[in-house]
Amino acid sequence: MDGSCGGEAGITYVKAGPIARVTIDRPHVLNALNQAAQAALAAVWDDGRDDPDIRVAILTGTGDRAFCTGTDLKDPADEAVRGPAYLVAGPPLGAGGLSLRRDLLKPVIAAVNGLALGTGFELALACDLIVAAEHAEFGFPEPRVGYMALDGGITMLVRQVAFKRAMGLLLTGRRITAREGYEAGFVNEVVPREALMAAAERWAAEILACAPLAVEATKQLARETLDLPLWAAPRYFPRSVMQAVVSEDAREGVQAFRERRPPRWQRR
Repeated sequence: MDGSCGGEAGITYVKAGPIARVTIDRPHVLNALNQAAQAALAAVWDDGRDDPDIRVAILTGTGDRAFCTGTDLKDPADEAVRGPAYLVAGPPLGAGGLSLRRDLLKPVIAAVNGLALGTGFELALACDLIVAAEHAEFGFPEPRVGYMALDGGITMLVRQVAFKRAMGLLLTGRRITAREGYEAGFVNEVVPREALMAAAERWAAEILACAPLAVEATKQLARETLDLPLWAAPRYFPRSVMQAVVSEDAREGVQAFRERRPPRWQRR
């Protein structure tokens, strides 16, 4: 799977070696997502999960106005899943097929190139790292139109920033800047708009310098131990951890350190 996926869904997916570049390409609606785009993104994450050559993904939006401004409320094809129907017919894996997903252990970097609102903010929070352009803004405007951030936005935000700060956003629908997001702790880096993709690729390169199995096991541990008490978390060892510690890459990492050379990862 490569190139444009989902026909007119407006999602592009390009593989460049170990990096998957995913772009929401719907600038006519500020990259808002309809059902077709949601399904196309879910298919992208499925493919990246199953492709052994892909190790990290970078998600961004077309243009410099918007990363994703939420759900496309003007799309008549989505009328059937608005209101109460959304509770049972909304995206099964959450915003962009990612926010409620638990089977993607490869890191995803959000390169936020503009507005990240509603579903777009959920999609960014679901990524493992967020690099934001200086002019980017984040927010959950749902309460202002009678809705809520139901695809994990509420729970993700209160776990990623201080509770009172999260509630200040959730209860008012206000927006905050990229710099405020950095100060709040959910943005990793803020850069000028022209340096956004270079910054995201720099983060990707640092991930690629690490052992693939160790990275995936680390992501799984970090996410799955969020709800465990401190005494239990250090003794939680999913299968990915066991695979990583007995892998050839684990032996190679130690050997490369001793020989003062870059490791040659084999993902086994």
